[in-house]
Amino acid sequence: QVQLVESGGGLVQAGGSLRLSCAASGRTFSTYTKGWFRQAPGTGREFVAAISWSGGSTYYADSVKGRFTISRDNAKNTVYLQINSLKPEDTAVYYCAAGTGSGPPGSYEYPYWGQGTQVTVSS
Repeated sequence: QVQLVESGGGLVQAGGSLRLSCAASGRTFSTYTKGWFRQAPGTGREFVAAISWSGGSTYYADSVKGRFTISRDNAKNTVYLQINSLKPEDTAVYYCAAGTGSGPPGSYEYPYWGQGTQVTVSS
């Protein structure tokens, strides 16, 4: 069993930065691919980024490439999402998830989810 708790969201002006954290509990945390997803009001959940269990491979949605950086520290059971050059369209609830699969990480099976953290970007 893996439990995930996100933090670091908030209200920020366009062009600003945030670092989201996702702290995990559970002995098998390090063996899962970790993903970040987001959901804006009235829309479906969108894949943002993912990182392999070793941290050696990262994946990003085209809409965030160059602005978002995902990283993980397995010793601390934590995965991070550094968000730079924030735009109003980045406003959403951001969720971290743990899962496995093959092919594009956005399509993996993610059985474990956090409760989400709100990011609001003002123009």
